[in-house]
Amino acid sequence: MCLNSLRDHRNVPCPLQKIHAPRESPLSAEVPIYSSLLPASRQGIPRASNITNYILKNLLLNYCHTALVGNCGPPGGRFCFIMQIERKIRSCMSPHQTILSTICAKIANKTKIKINVNSVANIICCSATPSQKYSSRGNRGEVVTSYGEIQGTTWSGGSGGNATVELLVPQEEALTKTYKFMFQRLTDIRDVVSSKIEDLGELLKNHFHIEEFSSVSFPAQETVTVLGQIACDSNGKLNSKSVILEGDREHSTGMNVPVDLTELKDYSLFPGQVVVMEGTNSTGRKFVPTKLYESGFCSQWCDVFTDCPQQMVLAACGPFTTSDSITYDALKDLIDIINRDRPDVCILLGPFLDAKHEQIENLQLTVTFEDVFKRCLKMITEGTRSSGSHLVFVPSYRDVHHHPIYPQPPFNCFEPSKEDRQRIHFVADPCTLTVNGIVLGMTSTDLLFHMGSEEISSTPGAPDRFTRILKHILTQQSYYPLYPPNEDLNIDYESLYSYACMPVTPDIFIIPSELRYFIKDVSGCICINPGRLTKGQVGGTYSRFLIKREAGGPEGRKAPCISAQVVRI
Repeated sequence: MCLNSLRDHRNVPCPLQKIHAPRESPLSAEVPIYSSLLPASRQGIPRASNITNYILKNLLLNYCHTALVGNCGPPGGRFCFIMQIERKIRSCMSPHQTILSTICAKIANKTKIKINVNSVANIICCSATPSQKYSSRGNRGEVVTSYGEIQGTTWSGGSGGNATVELLVPQEEALTKTYKFMFQRLTDIRDVVSSKIEDLGELLKNHFHIEEFSSVSFPAQETVTVLGQIACDSNGKLNSKSVILEGDREHSTGMNVPVDLTELKDYSLFPGQVVVMEGTNSTGRKFVPTKLYESGFCSQWCDVFTDCPQQMVLAACGPFTTSDSITYDALKDLIDIINRDRPDVCILLGPFLDAKHEQIENLQLTVTFEDVFKRCLKMITEGTRSSGSHLVFVPSYRDVHHHPIYPQPPFNCFEPSKEDRQRIHFVADPCTLTVNGIVLGMTSTDLLFHMGSEEISSTPGAPDRFTRILKHILTQQSYYPLYPPNEDLNIDYESLYSYACMPVTPDIFIIPSELRYFIKDVSGCICINPGRLTKGQVGGTYSRFLIKREAGGPEGRKAPCISAQVVRI
């Protein structure tokens, strides 16, 4: 880097102009780079710090140059340069953070450059200290909730030898690679929404034997039946006074009408829900429903099953490291559990490198995000090799190294070794798999939280809130039926229509959430929220369940989940 170009660009005097890098090795030379910038009490720098001083000088000069010149700096700017030297300063940066702060303050004062001292120090001072709270936690291995036959159950698998893990839909119909996003026309989004209303409307019409639908805005004194989608009349949260019904294109030409819920005593609604309502609309300006028809469940997977041995499945959702450390202590403990119990299938849902982690938000990592992720996956695959378990990796929109779009394509930056290739499966979010003929649906998106914050209900004596939301998801036949989506989620609607519909009702639905863990039977579908493997600085939970499919056709099929538990790590 040339200091003269720095100075000539804006004629700003640089206090470091007289400081030059040593011609000899920095290990054997005195480099008193702090002498003009530090108070007298800090001018005596030990010889052991010379290499650190030399690196810091170059870092700060480059930081100033980038701040002044902008694109005239090194390729990639400040962060690119920091990434180039980060390996040299990992072990020796921490003792000199105070010195660095002092230098930055002096430079800012003399060059009028506004330097964020914390961002410089944090980027290159990554803490890899294990979390003390996590290490000292109690109640390890405690079972917090159970389902099915528990007494006398042996929680061990067959090392994946008899397990067959496959996508439910054909390969050409599944999301298996990255797609182009970040460009959507409003007309395309409207077409997708309208197609969803029409598809579910046809199912409802056949299921409830409805003769025909009327327009939502057609004035009628007699009772009529209308089809539409629930929406809010403003940008605020849905409430009983702000409900509108957006009609389909065929019968209502896309018109909408306010809904008066006073005559409807039992309802549970959320934005984006496709419903059929029966009621009156005397003026054409307000629909008063007296009856609500909700969508039915998808059909079960129609196939003929043969007897298969009992399988053990383990499911865990990230974050896999505590919020105050990046050492993946919880993941290491999970690997020990996998090697101990030898489950047939392990389903690991992201985030693996959480965008909300404090050290990532503050840019404290000293390697690239992708490198951290690759090391994480290498630790999992090599650490579980002796168990023989199938590993299913599901991405999350919170994975900082991956595409922040929903539906989310599978990970593609890690190539497993030849000996691990048969047991490692990278799938999309959401995804529907079969394990020996048993259908597993899964998504790493916190749909429970998103829908729970938008749902309104008046259901005296009805099931609990979780059961209501789960039933909505299953009957709407979509892994993300909420519209508009939560502001944290970026959705590509054409891909959502293609890849996020439930082709069948799953036997087991894995739906992790920040909300409390649970295992629930919703009309024959076992829904499991395994919780997060870590919660802040402490340990969280994971789930395990035993499945077995008995021979027979779909008519007499039984629930394949024998027993399930949620366990503390």
